[in-house]
Amino acid sequence: MKQLIDFQYFQAVAKAGSIRKAADKLSITSTALNRRILTMEDELGEKLFERQANGVRLSAAGELFLHHVQKQLADLQRVKSQISDLSGVRRGHVNIACSQALLTSFFPQQIARFRHQHPAVTFSLYVRDRQAAESTLLDNSVDLAMVFEPVHMNELQILISKEQQLYAIMPSGHPLAEKSDVKLSECMAYPLALPTSEYGVRHILDFKANRTMLNMQPTVESDSFEFLRNYVLNEGCITFQIEIGLPQIMEDLGLIARPISKADMAAGSMYLIQKKNRTLPTAAARFAEQLIQTLSQ
Repeated sequence: MKQLIDFQYFQAVAKAGSIRKAADKLSITSTALNRRILTMEDELGEKLFERQANGVRLSAAGELFLHHVQKQLADLQRVKSQISDLSGVRRGHVNIACSQALLTSFFPQQIARFRHQHPAVTFSLYVRDRQAAESTLLDNSVDLAMVFEPVHMNELQILISKEQQLYAIMPSGHPLAEKSDVKLSECMAYPLALPTSEYGVRHILDFKANRTMLNMQPTVESDSFEFLRNYVLNEGCITFQIEIGLPQIMEDLGLIARPISKADMAAGSMYLIQKKNRTLPTAAARFAEQLIQTLSQ
């Protein structure tokens, strides 16, 4: 499988944008790696990289070749998983891109449950906003993505969607904590700690605020939901999270969550998606089945 090793080397250089950096990650010398790249370019009859002072950049031919390489490596992973099934041993590796909300409890529980039955299967989990998650599916970097309010693209297949109500998170002693549910306009009377614009939670908040002429000015913004929850404790302000992302230890953290009234604000949706027309490796396909079953309940 010498050719596949070359593919992995080429992909590493394309990702790093530098032969030296890629060589360090691959634990080979930069001279040896450069020689392998030059050999590939000779065999193809085209330059795959444009050499620059601060690294390398894919040429037009390199872009086409990278797409081919990613497809070949993804197909190899799928076949290796199927071969493992022949012996009755569930092996394989599952790559997932997901929203931050799913890191709190959902994916730790789901992965542990799956590995309890299939301990030879390993996982890589990457935190990505909705746009980045979709991009990693398209270049075969991941098998599955699970994101809140994705930007739908024709090349993606929706496996299942699950409605998610938005919650306001506040200190347990906050004036709104006594209410069973709250309106977004009520939250506006207090300092707000909001996620940045690339996240689905912020998208539906902005949509509601713009439609109802609410002046939503955050005190602080961050791309970390963990930071936002911790900041709430320090200033006594309000942040927002979808139901699936609420920590199970809210009371221990000194926080309380109150749903935004559905009459005031429509719920959003969490989507499990894969690349359209791609046959997933067996382990990823079985894990997707588990997720679909869990979300259907």
